[in-house]
Amino acid sequence: MLTAYEDGAAEAEDDDLLARATQLGRVLFSQDVDLLIVTDQWLTTGREFAGLVYAHQLGVTIGQAIRDLMLIALVLNPEDMRNRIEFLPF
Repeated sequence: MLTAYEDGAAEAEDDDLLARATQLGRVLFSQDVDLLIVTDQWLTTGREFAGLVYAHQLGVTIGQAIRDLMLIALVLNPEDMRNRIEFLPF
Protein backbone atom coordinates (compact mmCIF):
# COMPACT_ATOMS: atom_id res chain seq x y z
CA MET A 1 0.00 0.00 0.00
CA LEU A 2 1.18 3.49 -0.85
CA THR A 3 -0.73 6.66 -0.03
CA ALA A 4 -0.70 9.74 -2.23
CA TYR A 5 0.78 11.59 0.72
CA GLU A 6 3.67 9.11 1.01
CA ASP A 7 4.26 9.41 -2.74
CA GLY A 8 4.33 13.21 -2.58
CA ALA A 9 1.19 13.40 -4.71
CA ALA A 10 -1.36 14.45 -2.08
CA GLU A 11 -1.92 17.81 -3.79
CA ALA A 12 -1.84 16.43 -7.34
CA GLU A 13 -4.69 17.05 -9.76
CA ASP A 14 -6.91 14.04 -10.35
CA ASP A 15 -5.55 13.40 -13.87
CA ASP A 16 -1.99 13.50 -12.53
CA LEU A 17 -2.84 11.23 -9.62
CA LEU A 18 -4.44 8.66 -11.92
CA ALA A 19 -1.48 8.86 -14.30
CA ARG A 20 0.99 8.41 -11.42
CA ALA A 21 -0.87 5.38 -10.05
CA THR A 22 -0.91 3.88 -13.54
CA GLN A 23 2.81 4.56 -13.97
CA LEU A 24 3.42 2.70 -10.70
CA GLY A 25 1.02 -0.09 -11.69
CA ARG A 26 -1.17 0.59 -8.65
CA VAL A 27 -4.93 0.54 -8.37
CA LEU A 28 -6.33 3.65 -6.69
CA PHE A 29 -8.84 3.60 -3.86
CA SER A 30 -10.76 6.84 -3.52
CA GLN A 31 -13.83 8.39 -1.99
CA ASP A 32 -13.46 11.50 -4.18
CA VAL A 33 -16.33 11.77 -6.65
CA ASP A 34 -14.25 14.11 -8.85
CA LEU A 35 -11.62 11.38 -9.29
CA LEU A 36 -14.41 8.95 -10.19
CA ILE A 37 -15.58 11.37 -12.90
CA VAL A 38 -12.04 11.75 -14.29
CA THR A 39 -11.54 7.99 -14.29
CA ASP A 40 -14.85 7.47 -16.09
CA GLN A 41 -13.71 9.99 -18.73
CA TRP A 42 -10.48 8.03 -19.18
CA LEU A 43 -12.49 4.82 -19.53
CA THR A 44 -14.85 6.40 -22.06
CA THR A 45 -12.02 7.79 -24.20
CA GLY A 46 -9.95 4.61 -24.08
CA ARG A 47 -7.12 6.04 -22.01
CA GLU A 48 -5.36 3.27 -20.10
CA PHE A 49 -5.31 3.26 -16.29
CA ALA A 50 -4.39 0.74 -13.61
CA GLY A 51 -7.84 0.65 -12.01
CA LEU A 52 -9.99 2.47 -9.49
CA VAL A 53 -11.92 1.29 -6.48
CA TYR A 54 -14.47 3.90 -5.43
CA ALA A 55 -16.60 4.17 -2.30
CA HIS A 56 -18.91 7.03 -1.48
CA GLN A 57 -17.91 8.61 1.82
CA LEU A 58 -21.28 7.92 3.40
CA GLY A 59 -21.89 4.59 1.70
CA VAL A 60 -19.38 2.31 3.42
CA THR A 61 -17.82 1.90 6.83
CA ILE A 62 -14.06 1.76 7.20
CA GLY A 63 -14.29 -1.89 8.22
CA GLN A 64 -16.41 -2.80 5.20
CA ALA A 65 -14.06 -0.92 2.87
CA ILE A 66 -11.07 -2.78 4.29
CA ARG A 67 -12.81 -6.16 3.94
CA ASP A 68 -13.86 -5.41 0.36
CA LEU A 69 -10.39 -4.12 -0.58
CA MET A 70 -8.82 -7.27 0.86
CA LEU A 71 -11.23 -9.39 -1.19
CA ILE A 72 -10.31 -7.49 -4.35
CA ALA A 73 -6.60 -7.99 -3.59
CA LEU A 74 -7.12 -11.72 -3.08
CA VAL A 75 -9.36 -12.37 -6.08
CA LEU A 76 -8.25 -9.96 -8.80
CA ASN A 77 -4.78 -9.52 -10.22
CA PRO A 78 -3.50 -6.20 -11.60
CA GLU A 79 -4.48 -7.14 -15.15
CA ASP A 80 -8.06 -7.87 -14.02
CA MET A 81 -8.28 -4.34 -12.60
CA ARG A 82 -6.75 -2.61 -15.61
CA ASN A 83 -9.22 -0.09 -17.09
CA ARG A 84 -11.82 -1.09 -14.53
CA ILE A 85 -13.81 0.76 -11.90
CA GLU A 86 -15.11 -1.19 -8.90
CA PHE A 87 -17.62 0.23 -6.46
CA LEU A 88 -17.76 -0.44 -2.72
CA PRO A 89 -19.50 -1.82 -0.80
CA PHE A 90 -20.12 -5.02 -2.72
